[in-house]
Amino acid sequence: MDKVLVTGGAGFIGSHTVDLLLQRGYDVRILDCLQPRVHPQGWPNYIPSDVEKIQGNVCNKEELEKALEGIDGVFHLAAYQDYMPDFSNFFQVNTVSTALLFEIIVAKRLPLKKIVLASSQAVYGEGTYLCKNHGIFYPLSRSADALEQQVWEITCPKCDTLATPQPIDETVVNPHTAYGISKYALEMTALNLGRKYDIPVTNMRYSIVQGPRNSFFNAYSGIARIFTLRLLNNQPPICYEDAQQLRDYVFVSDVARANLLVYEDERSNFENFNVPGQRAYTVQEVATLLTSICGKKINPVISGEFRFGDTRHTTSTGAKLERLGWFPETPLEKILTAYVDWVREFGISNTNYYTNSSEEMRHHGILRRSDS
Repeated sequence: MDKVLVTGGAGFIGSHTVDLLLQRGYDVRILDCLQPRVHPQGWPNYIPSDVEKIQGNVCNKEELEKALEGIDGVFHLAAYQDYMPDFSNFFQVNTVSTALLFEIIVAKRLPLKKIVLASSQAVYGEGTYLCKNHGIFYPLSRSADALEQQVWEITCPKCDTLATPQPIDETVVNPHTAYGISKYALEMTALNLGRKYDIPVTNMRYSIVQGPRNSFFNAYSGIARIFTLRLLNNQPPICYEDAQQLRDYVFVSDVARANLLVYEDERSNFENFNVPGQRAYTVQEVATLLTSICGKKINPVISGEFRFGDTRHTTSTGAKLERLGWFPETPLEKILTAYVDWVREFGISNTNYYTNSSEEMRHHGILRRSDS
């Protein structure tokens, strides 16, 4: 059985992928820098004892070379993701590390069978919309002026008619954030260098991944973290915009299955795949569902704030990956229940994690108030 390297293997998606690899008989090595904003307590206790662990940075050539010794395949899942405007970090960790990975493989003539890389739904930007008069279009990001006037929805650039969001397939990318651009650059780096040097690669465009082990300490961890920590402290979920934004949420274990599937299936070589949830939900629906799961009777609050740079509606279709036999098996209620159970088991219910990250986003002009 192959010996595989999982970069970012102590993290959320990485650790679940490690678990599945071990179940399938793979020999696993982890490379993780244990970034303090994600792992302030060092190596998490959910990492199995029989896994080889290396603390190191994917951007450090010597450390990455060491981690690649004797490896047959790589799951390059290490990533930098945040709301903060530290733009160069996105490219350094997400894109440059990918280039460095290929640089080492080519220079040392390493006989790798395959590389699976973590990309993101963020490469689509605002996604795909339909105007009843002018057909399909791919909008630019919403302007600060529009958001400050509470103009949330996307309209046709030709006739200003309200447009309808469409399920996003893999065809057209249009990233508008540093994170999304860095992920698309990762994809292009992997696909082109992979073809040139005959190293099979597959890029995985994850939707919003949720589930146990999603870090409490990272502001980017998302909606389940923010809402759950408030609800367990008898405080209402705080929703941005009008809480009608549509998103699809995929369970982390389903993502791990997708990662392993494409590693083992040659039909996925040199392809990009969406990894979506079962269907779209509004933010308000998620807040209501989490409130019920937490056993509370609290109504969500529409705060009058928005995160500058957020997309309005993004829902991906997984038809391409389904043709390889993968489906998102886990419904949202089960995803959120697993997360809440893990939070309670972990013993953290302090809302300071939410408050501190919100104040930091306001300070950097990311979280803004709209006109009432």
